[in-house]
Amino acid sequence: MSVPPNPGPDPSPIPVIARALILDSEFTSCRSTVMDANPDMSEEMAGRIVEEGLKFVAACATNPTTGLAPSRIVDEGWHALILHTAMYAELCERLGSFVHHFPGYDPTNFDPPIIDRTRETIAALGYQADPELWSPPSDETLVSVAAKCQHAPDCTIVITPKPKPGIS
Repeated sequence: MSVPPNPGPDPSPIPVIARALILDSEFTSCRSTVMDANPDMSEEMAGRIVEEGLKFVAACATNPTTGLAPSRIVDEGWHALILHTAMYAELCERLGSFVHHFPGYDPTNFDPPIIDRTRETIAALGYQADPELWSPPSDETLVSVAAKCQHAPDCTIVITPKPKPGIS
């Protein structure tokens, strides 16, 4: 019986658990940032939100031409990551593209097809999106967050190349 050749290690830099994208101390700090902005939130919920934020950043950074957007709850975790600027810049660099934030403040902007596409992109990386945290902004029964951003079709996150000096 012949044995198929070993394809070698998985070339993907994406860990199986999104939380492993950053150090435990960085994750704890981001979770604390979410809890500081949302004083009544449990540590467990804040951790779930940060983990979904990490999945979202990984999806955007590794799929820079796909328009993606977070849910309002996940946006809270993304904000916490962004506030840790050095860690966030290093994370984005490791993943391949810097993911800029373009806020949209109208809760009616929620667009299910964009959220579905984002969740599918997350799944393609091997992660499972937490369905409770990707809900419409009007569904505040699980958790209410301080972030009021809600991204819409005209403000989905698409990575555009940084212009080179002297080129218009």
